Amino acid sequence: MYQYNEVDQRIVNERVEQFRDQTRRFLAGELPEEEFQVLRLMNGLYIQRQAPMLRVAIPYGLLSSEQLRKLAHIARVYDHGYAHFTTRTNIQYNWPKLEQVPDILAELAEVQMHAIQTSGNCIRNTTTSHFAGIDDTEIEDPRPWCEIIRQWSTLHPEFAYLPRKFKIAVTGGPNDRAASQVHDIGLHLVRNDQGEVGFEVLVGGGLGRTPFIGKVIRNFLPKQDLISYLEAILRVYNLKGRRDNKYKARIKILVDAMGAEAFGELVEAEWAHIRDSELRLTDAEVERVKGFFAPYSYDAAAAEDGSLNQRLAEDQDFRVWYERNTRVHKVPGYRIVTVSLKPHLGAPGDATDLQMDVVADLAAQYSFNEIRVTHDQNLVLGEVKQSDLYSVWQTLLEHNMARANIGTLTDMICCPGFDFCSLANAKTLNIADDINAAFDDLDYLYDLGEIRLNMSGCINACGHHHVGHIGILGVDKKGEDWYQITLGGSSREDASLGKVLGKSVAADEVPETLRRILLTYVEQRIEDERFLDTVRRIGMEPFKEKVYATAA
Repeated sequence: MYQYNEVDQRIVNERVEQFRDQTRRFLAGELPEEEFQVLRLMNGLYIQRQAPMLRVAIPYGLLSSEQLRKLAHIARVYDHGYAHFTTRTNIQYNWPKLEQVPDILAELAEVQMHAIQTSGNCIRNTTTSHFAGIDDTEIEDPRPWCEIIRQWSTLHPEFAYLPRKFKIAVTGGPNDRAASQVHDIGLHLVRNDQGEVGFEVLVGGGLGRTPFIGKVIRNFLPKQDLISYLEAILRVYNLKGRRDNKYKARIKILVDAMGAEAFGELVEAEWAHIRDSELRLTDAEVERVKGFFAPYSYDAAAAEDGSLNQRLAEDQDFRVWYERNTRVHKVPGYRIVTVSLKPHLGAPGDATDLQMDVVADLAAQYSFNEIRVTHDQNLVLGEVKQSDLYSVWQTLLEHNMARANIGTLTDMICCPGFDFCSLANAKTLNIADDINAAFDDLDYLYDLGEIRLNMSGCINACGHHHVGHIGILGVDKKGEDWYQITLGGSSREDASLGKVLGKSVAADEVPETLRRILLTYVEQRIEDERFLDTVRRIGMEPFKEKVYATAA
């Protein structure tokens, strides 16, 4: 992973001291609230329903053991002993004291971490697949390109006050695990007819109150032109994006209003002025950054170990976990382990300080000191020898992180909802508990196959409900929580927006509504057809009719 140089470290240290003084002046009454708000947002600090919330950047979801231990320490010392991992692969603390936030940032700086640009109208954390670099279907590891984007975008003076927040995702191959098509910019590494590797560029994706799937504005961008082309896109957006209405200020609104072709023409015209400038990436710079992501020194004899098969035969619980929570690694003898942060009757995406310490220790012992955060709010140990899997599983089991539910209904994306967020209209965590209680039979969930359930507490869609196979949106009706159900969404390479099933349902009706949806699916699917395929094959209106017929 990338290591700070002297300049990187100095910038982060100076930002900590700058914010320390700003916080001191605010608490002393020397800095008005409206001025401090902009400053705190640029340092990842929100004021939420219960307390301040601090969002810490985890660039492209990559952590070292030392960094995860520091995050655990902060949860233990400055918070309530836990933290929440988000769909942008960041981490959020829900209970810090405002006067202690500068101390938290100082501790983060000790391990090359910060909260810069995790909020505010700027370029946010760039994300990618949690299997980047170890997925055998990749064209190329996208993480070096994420790091190049990070270095370009962090504290970029021209893009510090954009019309609205701005998000970029990069994929390295045909499998999209970063929801790239619902980002302001989606970048796909592709190979052209000449065998050259470059980027397909999409713009204008996003969720919230007006969701859109991104549109391709360039089929192939040479890699050395990446930063200049991104800069051209941002310049056009900065000039043309609306600033009179925050609900219409995202680039998706601009692209939709202009049309992708017209927007692309403006970008190409701007790019012509800067393409051959100092923004052009040199081979030397690209290779320098790639050097931070070189493959590890794998054990050539790892594939020869036969103990795994014996363990799988002897321990059925381990075998089930192996089948659900691990996947093939591109190096023989190694497996990718997904650590479930979706325990039964536990808040999805939360981890305690002890659990974070445990995962950090496992990474140090078994996975080259590396941890990955996933878009769907789990953790990954990406480099585990198959002979070590049983030991890893036993430790995870002891600490409630081995629930074998990856890819099932209960492996849900869920925002913190009304319990924490000042923007939320409805609670989500209690609904997650109700769903877990109603669907606790893992064999049944396995028979259903992959089902992505995403839940948001408001229209801002932090839980990505629009692109869940099943989406749940909490709404407020005269002070009561109600929930709108959507079906048929996807954030993967077949990206689509879900369609509303019908009227919203009361909180206590959500599990029963899901039961009817799943019963309809089981009755209508062909052999082992996936849920999403069944909904699409039948069509939303006929599927809806069958769901309501089941209710009758």
